[in-house]
Amino acid sequence: MDKPRTIRVLLAGVGGQGTILAADLLAKTAIASGMKVKLSEIHGMSQRGGSVTTVVNMGEEVNSMVISEGEADYLLAFETTEALRNLPFLAKEGRLYANDVQISPLPVLTGKANMPSAPQQRLKERGCMLVDADRLALQAGSAKSANVVLLGALSTGLPFDQDVWEEQIRLKVPEKTIDANIEAFRLGRASVS
Repeated sequence: MDKPRTIRVLLAGVGGQGTILAADLLAKTAIASGMKVKLSEIHGMSQRGGSVTTVVNMGEEVNSMVISEGEADYLLAFETTEALRNLPFLAKEGRLYANDVQISPLPVLTGKANMPSAPQQRLKERGCMLVDADRLALQAGSAKSANVVLLGALSTGLPFDQDVWEEQIRLKVPEKTIDANIEAFRLGRASVS
C-alpha cells in the first residue's frame, strides 16, 4: 500500500513581510480543502527584520511539522537572500518562488557582512520563478499585500481551487483590504501562469 503523500511548503522571509499571515492562509486553505495540516514557525528577531520561517506540511496524513534539508516540495521566499539561505531545504524536484527584492540585514547595514552576489542569477539557475510582488501589490492597491501576491504565485502549483483560496483571504484579512488582497492574489497567479 502506498504511503499517503504529504506536501511540504517552507515559507521564508524577514519580520514584517507577512510570512506568518501567508502561512496561516495556506494552512486554512488546505484544511478547507479537506487536508490535515501541521504548521511550525520560527521567529528570529522577527520584529526587527530578522529571519522568519514557517513550515506548512499538509496531506491526507501528516506525521511531522518540520522539514529537513532536501524535503520541501515548495519554497516560497519573501526576498532573495532568504531564498538563497533556505535553498538547501528544497527537494531536487521542488518548486521555488521568490519575491524579486533584496533586503539588507543589520550586519550588512553595519558593514560586518556583505550581501550575496548575483542572487537573481543564482536563483534562476535553480529554476526560481521570480515575482515582482512589491510592484504587483501596489498595482492591486496595497503595498502590504506582497505576501498575498506570492501566495497567488504559489497557488498555481498546489491542488486547491482558486475559490477556496479567495474565501480564506476574505475570512482572514481586514474587511477594508479584501478587494486589494483578492486582486493581489489574482495578479500573483497571473504572474507565473
